[in-house]
Amino acid sequence: MMRDQTDGTPVPPVAATVVLLRDGESGPEVLLLERPHDRGSFAGAWVFPGGGVDPEDLVDAAGLDEVQVAERAAVREVQEETGLDLTPGSLMLTACWIPPAGAPKRLRTWFYWAPAPAGTITLAPEEAVDYAWIRPHAALELHAGGTLRLVPPTWVTLNALADHLSVDAALRQASEGGLAHFESRFGQSANGSVVFWSDDVAFLDDAQSEADGPRHRLEIGVLPWVYICALE
Repeated sequence: MMRDQTDGTPVPPVAATVVLLRDGESGPEVLLLERPHDRGSFAGAWVFPGGGVDPEDLVDAAGLDEVQVAERAAVREVQEETGLDLTPGSLMLTACWIPPAGAPKRLRTWFYWAPAPAGTITLAPEEAVDYAWIRPHAALELHAGGTLRLVPPTWVTLNALADHLSVDAALRQASEGGLAHFESRFGQSANGSVVFWSDDVAFLDDAQSEADGPRHRLEIGVLPWVYICALE
């Protein structure tokens, strides 16, 4: 059984998330879906399409690794939630997210970026109640103003995309940057609630939050959220 590198506990079930990108008049836009407000661990949040690996993704999967199975789930989830048809070859793997222990729905999630295919978006009502093509920076501003609910993986991804001038530029930098790893823990610092990642000096102990050492955290206690990445 695969295990988390930090605490030895079994890794969570596998999921996939897809960041669909298109070039707009003022730069790249991403597709965000608004989850239903009355159910689910991300109720009312605006998120990227995605979800957990289903049994159908495991059919004839002998010889496939976890990432390849997640890629199957990515293609299926996008089709089910938006009606858009992706080809596996269009997906670029960019990150792996492991939520904090105790999260309501703890899934080891592989993030993919992909150019949006042509087609009309058709939402699955049980999965999303609205959608928007939006510039990453605009989404972050709406979140900072309290009018758009985001969860940390979505916020961090939007932040990574905010300064790009085209989809090609974003994908090129992602391919050069390699796979990012976000093993997460909720904690407290002098500035309030925070998400620590495994390469932060305080990942294992809040008491180290002000100690000298690498910083990789998202301060979420008040708006606007503050992302700090200062690694040695």
